[in-house]
Amino acid sequence: MKVREIVTGIISRCGMEPLAETCDRIIEGSPDREVTGIVTTFMATVDVIEQAHRLGANFIITHEPTYFTGDDRKDWLLEDSVYLAKRELIKKYGITIWRFHDHMHMGRTDGIYEGMLRELGWETCRMDCKKENDSILRYSDLCYQIPQTTVAKLADELKEKLGMQVIRIVGKEDMAVSRVGLLVGGGSLGLGDEAMPMQLMEKENLDVIVCGEITEWTLCAYVRDAAMMGKNRALIIPGHNRTEEAGMKYLPEWLAPVTGDIPVTFVEAGEPFLYR
Repeated sequence: MKVREIVTGIISRCGMEPLAETCDRIIEGSPDREVTGIVTTFMATVDVIEQAHRLGANFIITHEPTYFTGDDRKDWLLEDSVYLAKRELIKKYGITIWRFHDHMHMGRTDGIYEGMLRELGWETCRMDCKKENDSILRYSDLCYQIPQTTVAKLADELKEKLGMQVIRIVGKEDMAVSRVGLLVGGGSLGLGDEAMPMQLMEKENLDVIVCGEITEWTLCAYVRDAAMMGKNRALIIPGHNRTEEAGMKYLPEWLAPVTGDIPVTFVEAGEPFLYR
């Protein structure tokens, strides 16, 4: 089976027509390459590329960019030593890399959210939230009612389930929480509307938001001020990688009807930070 056949099958399985404008494209390699094995990953780092080669996989499906900007733009990289060395490694191993981002988020179900919910065990915890305007974010994917706990205990649970050493918190650690917002990856930046996460928190009376990216003067500042005034508001920040990688972890299972007997393996890109 060739790369292009698998890509066509994936988009069809998403239940949508191919997007006209998208970052989902072949980043390196040939769409006509015969696929020997597939690796799914959050990001095609050098370590992931090396492991794909060791596994005998010549097709990497990555959720996030390979080349350091949101759209994998290369014009600024043509003489960059990091880019040139990474590209040479990919060519040496004969690997094709395809980005699976927009279709994954915008299909009949958001595969990144579905993976995160499985990792947390929150599949049956969705609240009945209704979006009020058009958005690629579906409010039913964002709000959850979990058994009452505290900010500190929820943070510890997230650290254990997401394999983290350190997690950031805004607000009071002993605060009781049960109504939780989940904004994976860049969702907590609002995706074009930086007020959205704060409006969601107020409208749905959320105790805590678990999120990926933050801007320190928007949601972070809002929750901090709320906590200072004694309101039941908190923020737990696992980060972009830790809130989205689980979606790629469960992708091999979802791909099975498309890929058939081709071996598909999840390779963890891992949290990018060291802590001291």
